[in-house]
This record gives sequence, structure tokens and C-alpha cells, in this order.
Amino acid sequence: MIARRPVLSLLVLALVLLAATAWTNRAHLAAFPSIISAYTAKEYCSCRYVMGNAADYCQGYVKQYVPTSGFLDDAEHKRVTASGLGRTSTAVWVSPHQGCRLMPEADSLH
Repeated sequence: MIARRPVLSLLVLALVLLAATAWTNRAHLAAFPSIISAYTAKEYCSCRYVMGNAADYCQGYVKQYVPTSGFLDDAEHKRVTASGLGRTSTAVWVSPHQGCRLMPEADSLH
């Protein structure tokens, strides 16, 4: 079969290798959607409440190629919630010395 259909054989081999790579990295691939919202929430919180920058500047600072679907900056409580790729993450300002920290997943769901 390989001699008669080399292109199809290479395509099947490439798909098998891709599937094997995805399987061995499944934990990393599963964590990826959370990275988008967590990065946005944590970095915006640090930019805004630790460094004291303007909101417009911090929006540009955390902008990514993968867009976020939701964003909430609660200035009164110094709490930032960002959503992206189906995940929601919340970062909250703790203190001047500790900065911002991500809230555990159960606490960040509203």
C-alpha cells in the first residue's frame, strides 16, 4: 500500500504522530485555556493596582492574540475577572508587598 499511495501513507503517518504527541502532552493542552484568562486577570491587576498605571494602558499591556470574551475591573475591591476560551479567572490585590494573586477556581466563579 505504501508504494501505491505514498502521499496517503505520509498523511496517515503524520496524523498518527500528531495524535501521539497530543496524547503525551494532554495535561499541558488541557491547561492551556486557563492560561489566557489567568494571565489577563493577574497581569492587569498587577499593572493597575500594584504599579498604579491607568486602566487604558493596562488594557493594552495585557492584550493578547487570543482574545478574551469577558473582562471586569472592580476598582472598589481591586478585583479583576477575565474570561477566555471558556474559562474564568479572578485576581485580587492583596497588599503593596504581596501584590495581586489569582483566586482558586472555585472562588472565581460567580
